[in-house]
Amino acid sequence: MRQPMIGTKTMVVSPHYLASSAGARILQRGGNAFDAAVAVSACLAVVYPHMTGLGGDSFWLLHSKADGAVRAYNASGRSGYRASRALYAGLDAIPQRGIRSVVTVPGMVDGWDAVLREYGTMTLADVLEPAIGYAEHGFPLSRDQYANTLQRHLLLNAMPETSAVYTPGGCVPRAGSRFVQRQLAQSLRRLAMTGRDGFYKGDLGRRIASYLANRGGVLNEDDFADHEGSWETPLSGSYKGLTLYQVPPNSQGFTGIMAPQIIEGFGFGTAPGAVEHGSFAYYHLQIEALKLAFQDRNAVLTDPDFSAIPVERLIDKAYCRALADRIDPNKALPVLSEPVGSDTAYAAVVDGDGNAVSFIQSLYFEFGSAVTAGDTGILLQNRGSFFSLDPKHVNALEPRKRTFHTLMPAMACRDGAPHLLYGTQGGEGQPQTQCALLTRIADYGMDPQAAVDAPRWVWGRTWGESTQELRIESRVPEDVRAELARAGHLVRTVDAFDGVVGHAHAILIDGHGFRLGGTDPRSDGQAIGW
Repeated sequence: MRQPMIGTKTMVVSPHYLASSAGARILQRGGNAFDAAVAVSACLAVVYPHMTGLGGDSFWLLHSKADGAVRAYNASGRSGYRASRALYAGLDAIPQRGIRSVVTVPGMVDGWDAVLREYGTMTLADVLEPAIGYAEHGFPLSRDQYANTLQRHLLLNAMPETSAVYTPGGCVPRAGSRFVQRQLAQSLRRLAMTGRDGFYKGDLGRRIASYLANRGGVLNEDDFADHEGSWETPLSGSYKGLTLYQVPPNSQGFTGIMAPQIIEGFGFGTAPGAVEHGSFAYYHLQIEALKLAFQDRNAVLTDPDFSAIPVERLIDKAYCRALADRIDPNKALPVLSEPVGSDTAYAAVVDGDGNAVSFIQSLYFEFGSAVTAGDTGILLQNRGSFFSLDPKHVNALEPRKRTFHTLMPAMACRDGAPHLLYGTQGGEGQPQTQCALLTRIADYGMDPQAAVDAPRWVWGRTWGESTQELRIESRVPEDVRAELARAGHLVRTVDAFDGVVGHAHAILIDGHGFRLGGTDPRSDGQAIGW
């Protein structure tokens, strides 16, 4: 069993070792957790470009030791002024790839600016330095990027600007080969000089908008110029003495509060007669709780500026207990899910002063829309393709609207101080894996590395599939998998450490003040602390 990384002052976790290293470099240079987090985020935009980038969105949970509060920042983009269902007349859904899937403004750069302005001690140019270096001079192409490129090379080859970067000459670069993104390096350098306004109101924004406009895209210069993210009050709940924090809608974060509160009365733990870790009941109860949370989520989640979302009722303890009463301890509920994107990058940073940042970012699908905006090297997200074209749907496409968002970084505090920072890649899988990590650490005393390494599952439907599968790793004992099948779960056994269950990472600040970091062996990540 792998041991967690342990630090007495700092800890950085991310799905790529070079991004973790970038955060550590900023901390060593005297930056705080907020400076380091932006450096990690920017570096991931370079070294994990199939998962995240300047053309995508992010969500942030931040605890400042100075003010003692947890705050949230929503760095997700809105649809364009021209976005309407009429633009997609004759279609059943917004295309998932290509120019017409680029419906929302990228919010990532705005998030970097907001975090640094509010809490940072370094300039944007300072924290972008590692990312610029890796884009300009290259880095060893990761196994995860290779696997995703191999899977999607025909799609990438069909987009000339994208193919020139990711499949040059129509070929898939090998894992470990030097991967260089010179155009992206130039865009990052320009961003370092001009700041946020250079992206949204300056040359970069104009070039992206012009590229899209010339090819029939939805977004224009005004959409970029008028973009603003927002500081939010996080949602909070509780589990076993911990205060749970999640970002509010348009994020699905409230499901990460609902599910633990639904299972809280079932007695997970190590006491005699408690639900044993890894047992049928351990998996079944969590899966059923999450199904119930997903039912509510699918009915209400959208941009709260367009539709009232009864989130306080949904995370109320009494309501969660009522949902728990609907769980049959021996039978799976017949609940339907909606397919959502699963490709994401989660990371977290804690510094020596007690500041903590839990954040997550994405292009939605792997390689997003697959559209690279001309010579900027910036791959654009397809997050807006999740809008519905049904005018009666709560998440129906409308101008200047944020879509239902799966991204949900998590933080749990004890006595007002950060105790656990946790999150994962994956759409439907995010609240499922968060619940697993929380129970493993809070109920079974696991360290973050053991919690991340233990067998996982993901329930739900992926694109192109009509069934609600329970994909579960082969390390789960055969008799447990058989019992889950007998209970009505459509069990599909996947590899022992399968990427389909996501890339999870966590930092635990224990009762002695040590920082314990865990990163997912299913990723290319690393924990760095001292």
